[in-house]
Amino acid sequence: MYKSLFVIVLFLSCLLCRTDAQFGPNRPGKVRLYDMSWRDVCIVPDSTTGYYYMVGPAGKTVLLYRSRDLINWEDPLTIFEIPEGFWGNIEILNIWAPELHYYKGKYYLFLTFNTGHEFAEQWPNWRPRVARGSQILVSDSLKGPYKSFQDHSTLPVDMMTLDATLWVEDGKPYIVYAHEWVQISNGTIEYMPLKDDLSETIGEPVLMFRGNAGPWVLASKTEGCFVTDGPYMWRNKTGRLLMIWASYGEGGYTEGVAFSESGKLSGPWLQQAEPIYTNDGGHGMLFKTFDGKLMMVLHSPNNRESRPHIFEMEDTGDALRIKNEL
Repeated sequence: MYKSLFVIVLFLSCLLCRTDAQFGPNRPGKVRLYDMSWRDVCIVPDSTTGYYYMVGPAGKTVLLYRSRDLINWEDPLTIFEIPEGFWGNIEILNIWAPELHYYKGKYYLFLTFNTGHEFAEQWPNWRPRVARGSQILVSDSLKGPYKSFQDHSTLPVDMMTLDATLWVEDGKPYIVYAHEWVQISNGTIEYMPLKDDLSETIGEPVLMFRGNAGPWVLASKTEGCFVTDGPYMWRNKTGRLLMIWASYGEGGYTEGVAFSESGKLSGPWLQQAEPIYTNDGGHGMLFKTFDGKLMMVLHSPNNRESRPHIFEMEDTGDALRIKNEL
């Protein structure tokens, strides 16, 4: 009984953090990594300038910081703000999980927009099913301005989707994302092909795996729901395709890893038995330093005190583990 109540509280905490703790470091000018209060961030190394850029959500805007050493961050810049009427008459409450990608000469900002606009079908005694979806914006510059292709999510508008990311396989772009557990109970990770300019999806969603595939994942016994959050794709040193992703385990919010046995998005996907991070933290992404070290950034703890944590990773070829924290 206590475990069930504990997990329910975690799910509620996740929803509260998503909506209330999106306002960035809230410090002008310069800030150290350890003093930031931020979640769902993404770090992009830019070899042309020698800077690392960190993007993250700030209410209805996206903030960008830069750093030479991953510790000292400076020059905050708003690179996107939701314009009036962005999704027509649907009011957007806030932005989740910005990701910045460079592809074929342009910069793409992957965002999740959260609204209070409810779908017609609702389950009794369940979280509200609302218009929540991931959308791709485009710019000629890393610092924007970013423009949308449509006035709705890039992913199907009848689906509750979040935390989308880009993956290119055999020269073709794909969007990988989480299908919200609120809508389907057992959350999923899925992908769809994209047009070459990333303006629209092509075809139908393809299931990669469900939330309960993770051997470390816990679910609410009352609602039977399994969370899927923050997929991020990577090829390890032996060329194996892997994905880090988040859900809930014994220690709260948890970061895990899965490997594709075929080396393709189509899988099948084998879950690493031991998660990467178990101390109430998740929504990670991977990047390499300018001197070639593999790094991961995630946020922890999963509450209003959440801040980015950056780790050097150990890639054995067969597993992914934390080596040390900056």
